Amino acid sequence: MARFGRNKITDIAQQQSERFQPDRRSLLALGAGAVLAATGLRPAQAQDYPTRPVQVLVPFAGGSASDVITRILLNRMATSLGQAFVVDNRPGAGGNIGTAAAAHAAPDGYTLLMSTSGPLAANKSLYKELPYDPLKDLAPIGLFATLPNVVVINSRLPPKSLRELIDYAKAHPRELNYGTVGVGSSQHLAAAYFEQLTGTEITHVPYRNIAAYTPDFIAGQVPLGFQLLPNVIGLIKSGDARPLAVASDKRMTALPDVPTAAEAGLPNYESAAWLALLAPASTGKAVIDKLYAAMVEAVNDQKVRALFVEQGAEPLVLDPQALRDFMSAETTKWAGIIKKIGIEPM
Repeated sequence: MARFGRNKITDIAQQQSERFQPDRRSLLALGAGAVLAATGLRPAQAQDYPTRPVQVLVPFAGGSASDVITRILLNRMATSLGQAFVVDNRPGAGGNIGTAAAAHAAPDGYTLLMSTSGPLAANKSLYKELPYDPLKDLAPIGLFATLPNVVVINSRLPPKSLRELIDYAKAHPRELNYGTVGVGSSQHLAAAYFEQLTGTEITHVPYRNIAAYTPDFIAGQVPLGFQLLPNVIGLIKSGDARPLAVASDKRMTALPDVPTAAEAGLPNYESAAWLALLAPASTGKAVIDKLYAAMVEAVNDQKVRALFVEQGAEPLVLDPQALRDFMSAETTKWAGIIKKIGIEPM
């Protein structure tokens, strides 16, 4: 099975950053017939794109980690391209509603999508039918950030390391409760993957939102989590939560003293939400290239990178083809895990 670790993504990102030198003349000439026929853009429009604000559908609620990080990126891209990016939050059905709306929008470059690992990969196995096909109905622009899952435990419990947590869980089967924001969420899948790799049995407690989970974590009723950093950074800072490992092949910039799962004795345990920018299929290559160039410029901006880290994200870049390959690999990976969990498609 193909697997992309963060090292692999970082290497690709560095290579792309060094070689990607947009040539205005080549963008004008590229696909002059096929691109314009597909998009309906006249030559002047392709050259000057964008000439008006661009709508970006975000299939999650305003103020969520993915929403905040996306707005940071788009604000910087707007500076490069000279037009505003207007975020339209369309939450619901695990991100499927907003993702479907973008997939079926006009491929003119003025409706884009920011979507994540759920709607673009895991939901293929979590839902009986999706109103879109991530690989057929969307044109990748690029991946721009990842949010690794962090293994956290109530600081009053004995385990001080990931290995101690595994031993503790084996000695107390099904007694350790972990909280998530629902079946099929990144937290749930990260926990299920943990169980499969370690041979442990822990108990899933789903919540409607992270705010409801937090007091139960503090009280010790649901003392375990496989959370995104923005969800637990307050608990870590207050001392209520002890971070044991990050599910990534490199340490997080925001948690430099917390080991990776491999460093903590659990190799191959990698689980992260990732954020990508896409357009409806058949969007012209000249438009995709121009958006990708602006995205790369934004992610390479030190102010943007610092703001990403503040939000618990790691700035990383994959180009359109690499993102398509990554989406395919992630779909396969999570399909296998979901099948082993025994989750019935919704």
